[in-house]
Amino acid sequence: MTHQKIRKKFKDFFEKRNHKWVESSSLLPTDPSVLFTTAGMQQFKPYYTGEADAMKDFGSLNTVSIQKSMRTSDIDEVGDESHLTFFEMLGNFSFGGYWKEASITWAYEFITKELGLKVDYVSVFSGSEGMPADEESELIWKEIAKNNNVAIEVKKMGIEDNTWGPTGNEGPCGPTTEIYVDGVEIWNIVFNEFYYKGNREQMLKETDPSKFKHLKPAGIDTGMGLERLAMVVQGVKNIFETDLLEPIIKLAPSELDIRAKRIIADHSRAIAFLITDGVRPSNKEQGYVLRRLMRRVITYFYTATQSTPPVDKRLAKSFIHRSDLSLMHDIFAKILEIYGQYYPELNADLIIHEFDREKEKFEKTLSQGLKELGKMPSVNAENAFKLYESYGLPFEVIKELGKEKTTELSRENFDEEFRKHQEISRAGAEKKFGGHGMITEGDLTAANAEEMKKKTRLHTATHLLHAALRKILGEEVKQQGSDITPERLRFDFTFPRKLTLEELKQVEDMVNDAVKKELPVTKTEMSYEDAIKSGALAFFKEKYPDRVTVYTIGPKTTDNSINGSTDKAVEPFNRELSNSTSSGQFFSKELCGGPHVSNTAEIGKFKITKEESVSAGIRRIRATVE
Repeated sequence: MTHQKIRKKFKDFFEKRNHKWVESSSLLPTDPSVLFTTAGMQQFKPYYTGEADAMKDFGSLNTVSIQKSMRTSDIDEVGDESHLTFFEMLGNFSFGGYWKEASITWAYEFITKELGLKVDYVSVFSGSEGMPADEESELIWKEIAKNNNVAIEVKKMGIEDNTWGPTGNEGPCGPTTEIYVDGVEIWNIVFNEFYYKGNREQMLKETDPSKFKHLKPAGIDTGMGLERLAMVVQGVKNIFETDLLEPIIKLAPSELDIRAKRIIADHSRAIAFLITDGVRPSNKEQGYVLRRLMRRVITYFYTATQSTPPVDKRLAKSFIHRSDLSLMHDIFAKILEIYGQYYPELNADLIIHEFDREKEKFEKTLSQGLKELGKMPSVNAENAFKLYESYGLPFEVIKELGKEKTTELSRENFDEEFRKHQEISRAGAEKKFGGHGMITEGDLTAANAEEMKKKTRLHTATHLLHAALRKILGEEVKQQGSDITPERLRFDFTFPRKLTLEELKQVEDMVNDAVKKELPVTKTEMSYEDAIKSGALAFFKEKYPDRVTVYTIGPKTTDNSINGSTDKAVEPFNRELSNSTSSGQFFSKELCGGPHVSNTAEIGKFKITKEESVSAGIRRIRATVE
């Protein structure tokens, strides 16, 4: 059974049981406390907490999805038979629509009847000082075994094994029941009965039951790794022999051992999806992870070309080019072949461009870095970090290629050295900029005046974008967060579906029309109460001070158009102007810390580069200004 058939069976099974299909969200979540989307439930978090209404957004209390996910906690273990950084999670979710009996029964039916597998045993939560034992699930499993005349062993496990904790700093949590087939855990069913204000580590140590607040209604959250499920269904020995990964491994340089080939297969998938979701290699946050993955792959290709080069120099050049460029391009093409049907946003040209650009940067120092590593009699955290700082060698590369020299080197002490360096750099920046660190104006921070100017243009553009989205799509659009770099803006907002190309064009045209009209941007201080009465928008549930700053874009006008425009894209705005009364005739009015341009003409041409889902009911737009 191919992965394509598994996907279809899963989707069809739950759609027939009144679940609404929801596309995978971005690998970059709205939750700022986590780097990546690590589970299928993350995009549905607001529906468990009651912040969002599933019936309104989906027309159902039940959803089903296949979520692309990324975890960095296992990065050092990748290369064995089971660990991955990028993976996909099959999941069905309910926000008060059904409870334990239905979720367990359906899981059993899907595994045994749809996939033809036999359940070896299951586990349930044995209880802890903080949470009670899950006796209900135990009874349901025993009833299923009895009704189907099969033997299903029920094992009772503790809080570390059979609970799901908050994703991020707080969130839904509860007991789980896990299903094992051929000795492999393939499906985890979470009963989100509680809300815990703290991270999972804190939750595991919690002994006070009152700290676990009951969720009403309680929800279902299930997760089943596609790679692991495919391994069991396809009857292969490990996940790298499935039809999701084996075709990629076959393209890795034959000179490498199986561990290196597995690393290339895993990292290449992660690289492709991270680039597609807007991550670019850098020295911080998601970009740092991407750079580590890229450089690890590049190093393996480099060492492969150095290991058995042909004697003839001309052939040697050809060999290096084939191994280092063509094969990697072939790998990305294969990834698109496997996943393109399900993730049409994957773009081979973009992925290859970004990979080759990083390769060109890294190769300038890679050879010298490996020579320096070879000279070292032993490698500790301090000189390992120097190799990283001077030559860009990631920890994984140093550890693997240094072999016995690195016995004293651990991820923990390397990361500690990294943190020390960051503190020194931060202190140096503060000294350089007169004790204030980077240049800061209002809500923005920049390295220099030129960068601040670019960010300011983009910041004002987010206000125009927000206003345009509300005028075209309706007032259900509400800002959920934004991120601005000197190159682009990222804007998250509430909306239940993908925008059409026509809608995106209308939004882009409306913003550019506002830019062309040279609308003034004014700053006013007033009480929070007066700001809201004046029509200013405020979001994020944060507690505003008594006195707030309001930025208004656009003056009052005397006719029913914005400076006489008859563009269809701005008709919703024109109607708003003609109908507006006490709120005043403006294009945008928001509570904001600034800074902003003084006139929209300073922004330049606005261009939307991407629109995507970031979680259920939340969309993301990326845009640039020229």
